[in-house]
Amino acid sequence: MRWEQYRRSVRRRLRSVDRRLREARMFARAMASPGHPILAHIVPIRRCNLACTYCNEFDAVSAPVPLPEMLRRVDLLAALGTTIITISGGEPMLHPDLDEIIRRIRGRGALATLITNGYLLTAERILRLNRAGLDYLQISIDNVTPDETSKKSLKVLDRKLELLAEYAEFSVTVNSVLGSPVRNPHDAGTIARRARALGLTSTVGILHDGDGQLRPLAPDHLAIYRDLLEPDQKMFAFAQYDRFQRNIAQGLPNRWHCRAGGRFLYICEDGLVHYCSQQRGRPGIPLARYTRADLEREAAVEKSCAPFCTVSCVQQTAMLDSFRENPRQVLVEMIAARRERNPQYRPPVLLGALTWMFLDSPVKRTLSRLALRLLRARP
Repeated sequence: MRWEQYRRSVRRRLRSVDRRLREARMFARAMASPGHPILAHIVPIRRCNLACTYCNEFDAVSAPVPLPEMLRRVDLLAALGTTIITISGGEPMLHPDLDEIIRRIRGRGALATLITNGYLLTAERILRLNRAGLDYLQISIDNVTPDETSKKSLKVLDRKLELLAEYAEFSVTVNSVLGSPVRNPHDAGTIARRARALGLTSTVGILHDGDGQLRPLAPDHLAIYRDLLEPDQKMFAFAQYDRFQRNIAQGLPNRWHCRAGGRFLYICEDGLVHYCSQQRGRPGIPLARYTRADLEREAAVEKSCAPFCTVSCVQQTAMLDSFRENPRQVLVEMIAARRERNPQYRPPVLLGALTWMFLDSPVKRTLSRLALRLLRARP
């Protein structure tokens, strides 16, 4: 038993190193070229085994998309240069060929991510996800005990978290949501502490309305949200990037350019490209006919929903472009925000190196080309 635990620990560390290297390649490509999708969400099945009252991304009847079509869509995304492909739903673990989809994503050189409610996780299923090559898994937990709003509760899913902590060789994030009508918003803190105690990553999000727009947090929710933000998160933990998160929590608009349709794509079960899960129908072009001209045009479109958007995965891709376009300003803003929360914060040595490396100078151009060559990323 101890030998197996040791072997699993070694494999987990090796997988982590490999994942970090591929993340570095993704970052290098994003810095080198603005013309490819960084992240795409792809839906293999709209059906879900739960019916959370606040969710608008599921139904109870849809059949899974046939495997050959899913593999074709992965290939089409890879041909556009997509570097991260997230499998969402519905509940994607209801798809009978999920492992083959993950293998295809990895085989085409992209990072593979899965968003699940966790109900179907078992030790054997986690081991299969390991073998398929999954990189990241996100599981959302809304409350400590089930209620009329959500059955995604810690009481039901705690054993699943223990299994993930024991068997998963991929990175696991437990996300809790504030702003939903669950009975006790303080549950978010309990969920976060439990996840961290198991060695899993913990994040907290803010519920949006049916159009992906902001619902300002009530004062008690806002206080909980601030308590859950860790003052010493990694510098590039984009899901918790301070400027967006601080304004969202306070109900304030963000000034940013949304590049959905270009840098971020949402592919529904019908194979159409949308800006995101909350803006379905725009642009609504079949992925099979989506071109680089479409990427460029839609990325440039000003989205009226952007100021009060809470769809963090879209914001994350925009942050990478902001860094590419003005690294010094972005880094200074990030440091200032960290020190506002934690006056003792000291940025890592890597931060200074990045700031210097991405200046507009001959040194920058030389170092960037060298970095891209070492990471095998094409401009």
